[in-house]
Amino acid sequence: MATSTAYREVLPAVPEWLNKGDNAWQMTASTLVAIQSMPGLVILYASIVKKKWAVNSAFMALYAFAAVLICWVLLCYRMAFGDKLLPFWGKGAPALGQKYLIDRARIPESTHRNEDGNWETVAPYYPMASLVYFQFTFAAITLILLAGSVLGRMNIKAWMAFVPLWLIFSYTVGAFSLWGGGFLYDWGVIDYSGGYVIHLSSGISGLTAAYWVGPRLKSDRERFPPNNVLLMLAGAGLLWMGWSGFNGGAPYAANIAAPIAILNTNVAAATSLLVWTTLDVIFFGKPSVIGAVQGMMTGLACITPGAGLVQSWAAIVIGMLSGSIPWVSMMVLHKKSALLQQVDDTLGVFHTHAVAGLLGGLLTGLLAEPKLCDLILQTDTRGAFYGGNGGVQFAKQLVAATFVIGWNVSVTTIILLAIRLFIPLRMPEDQLAIGDDAVHGEEAYALWGDGEKYDPTRHGWHTSASSYAEDIAPSPYTNGARGVTINL
Repeated sequence: MATSTAYREVLPAVPEWLNKGDNAWQMTASTLVAIQSMPGLVILYASIVKKKWAVNSAFMALYAFAAVLICWVLLCYRMAFGDKLLPFWGKGAPALGQKYLIDRARIPESTHRNEDGNWETVAPYYPMASLVYFQFTFAAITLILLAGSVLGRMNIKAWMAFVPLWLIFSYTVGAFSLWGGGFLYDWGVIDYSGGYVIHLSSGISGLTAAYWVGPRLKSDRERFPPNNVLLMLAGAGLLWMGWSGFNGGAPYAANIAAPIAILNTNVAAATSLLVWTTLDVIFFGKPSVIGAVQGMMTGLACITPGAGLVQSWAAIVIGMLSGSIPWVSMMVLHKKSALLQQVDDTLGVFHTHAVAGLLGGLLTGLLAEPKLCDLILQTDTRGAFYGGNGGVQFAKQLVAATFVIGWNVSVTTIILLAIRLFIPLRMPEDQLAIGDDAVHGEEAYALWGDGEKYDPTRHGWHTSASSYAEDIAPSPYTNGARGVTINL
């Protein structure tokens, strides 16, 4: 049997610059991040909403994942990570040709000062194809997080138009400005893995979209129970575990910074979940499973902008603050704010992602540790806690957040007002009343038998004989009293 060419030392598919370990980790990290969205958030969204919106909520996430990928390779990757067009935008172009994709990856974030004090670019040890897909998974999850604000009422056709437009005019601007060599990157603003690019932008844009789309039906706003709490936890678990790729892949290499980021990510998430749950018990008398999931999310979002740049004791501090400050904003300030009461943010994305992402970005400006910064940024960067130019770093973090917030409010508003000229942003009242069956012609769960709705004329449970038997031995599906059925 001939020896497989895959194991030869020198091959066209194994150029001398390729590090197989780095490439394998980057593809693994990409897959972990993709799993966060598909199936993670698809499952979470389908389960955390009222039953009549399960299919619609899952489809919004599924559609966004597919639409973002095609737009990404056709135009948007190079708008976010290509040659500079404007201080906040790259030159859009396809990322599809094999010459481009098999060449060594190059990104402005991999620059550092050499011994002469000059800046030079150090390329990752894998092909551009690995980087294009890795960054796609970040773009996709941003749109899916944003969707959480408008579940249960946004016209699906308006959503289908909104996804590519927001990707082009909002996401690529934040990504280029902070990661792709734009003005905020050049200025030295820190966003390790998306606290601003992903969480702050999705939370602010989600709140803005919720304002323009309008609220759910009054009955849905007043009572919106999850249709499957256990399945919701499965989706949340995929989101949490996938975050190891989210923050662990940000150094663009299988180096010592990656496991530090992964450890800090999990420490912060666990701390935040425990703090949120403790506050629920103190103020409401019982732990909430949904609250625990929200605490997990705020911890993950808050640690993201500094995951590889802070010490693990700082990750605990960040987790404590992310489990308490967003809890206060959601449970206390939300109820006292006329604006937040007016805007129907279905899943509270503003609190779990915008507040947590902003908090994490500012805390990074305080707690970024110089030696850890040198592992990744390779510049004299430090948080205010460590003296030096730390106070300046905190100010830069604050200014960058102001830009991200202003841009997303403005652009999201313009996009939705433009779409509204052609497509209503909100579903018609008849669809809002019925839900999935009216919007998609499909429902999440079979109500009877093999996907059929219950028809008493076609089944034998309600013949006179079965009714007599029910009187003698009540069905396990009732509470023992005739005619009073417990809904399972």
